[in-house]
Parts: sequence; C-alpha cells; structure tokens
Amino acid sequence: EPRTPDELHDLLRGRGDLREDEYDAELAEPLLAERRAVNVRLAGEQRLIAAEDAGRYRDGLGAMPPGGLPEVFLEADDEPLHSLVRRFARSRGPFTTAEANERFGRDVEPVLRELERRDSLVRGELRPGGTEREWCDPEVLRRLRRASLAALRREVEPAEQAAFGRFLP
Repeated sequence: EPRTPDELHDLLRGRGDLREDEYDAELAEPLLAERRAVNVRLAGEQRLIAAEDAGRYRDGLGAMPPGGLPEVFLEADDEPLHSLVRRFARSRGPFTTAEANERFGRDVEPVLRELERRDSLVRGELRPGGTEREWCDPEVLRRLRRASLAALRREVEPAEQAAFGRFLP
C-alpha cells in the first residue's frame, strides 16, 4: 500500500490504472494538482492513471485524457493495448480472460493470444482448484513457483538429533 503521493505514482506506473476504491484519495490529490496523474473514464468508471500513460490509454482503450497535458505524455508506443495488457499481467498473479476483459472494458482475448504467441504470456490451469484456463506472465509464474518451493522446503527441515534418535528405535 502506498504511503506517500510518490509511492502512489510509482504504483500507477508499475501497475496501471486504479479504480476509486483502490487508492487513497488524499494521496492522489497532490498528484492530480501537479498533473502527475489524471482521471479518465474507462469501462464506465473513473480511473486514476499516471499522466505519462495518457496517450497509451487514449490510443489503446479510447479513454480521453483531460486537456493541457504535455505533448510528450500523449505519445504512445506502436502497440498501446499490448503494452497495457503486458503491464496488467506483470503486476498480478494468474488471471482469467473475463477478469482482463472486465478491467479494460473490452474484449482483449486476441491481444492475450498474440502475447502468448510472442512468449510474453503463458496459459494453463495455474491456480489450485482452477476450473478454467488462466493467463500469467512467465516471470510472475517463476516467482510464484520459487515462493511455493521455499515454503515447502521450510516444512521439511531436518529434525534435531535428539528427536531423530527417539524416532529410530
């Protein structure tokens, strides 16, 4: 959880847009006043985005940024929707197509499949007890696997010699 406006801005740059209930409005006020963050309408609701991403959200999702932003913030890369979806995947664990569609307010399955072809995403039944195929960034999946293995290793630590000696007979 961000504790300062700068940490909130870093979160916006790393994770992407935030809904009104996903951030502290008091932390956002200085960012909005300094035009480091802006509010846009996306998927029928207000979202807070970093000002640097305004062009990406406009070109990729049709979210109109407020006027008065520097021209450099309105420039987007060649594939703005792909970069938004990649960032969404990098900042979360496994997610379904429906969750991504709901987040972006449009069907992003073709983008997910294209990213899978480029080896930027993996697809499978990744969550325990999962009932459908999910998507995940390969690096996120590696981190989850390492964390799971570390937890399992802690469960099988060697026993003390005295306890082992009592067990042998």
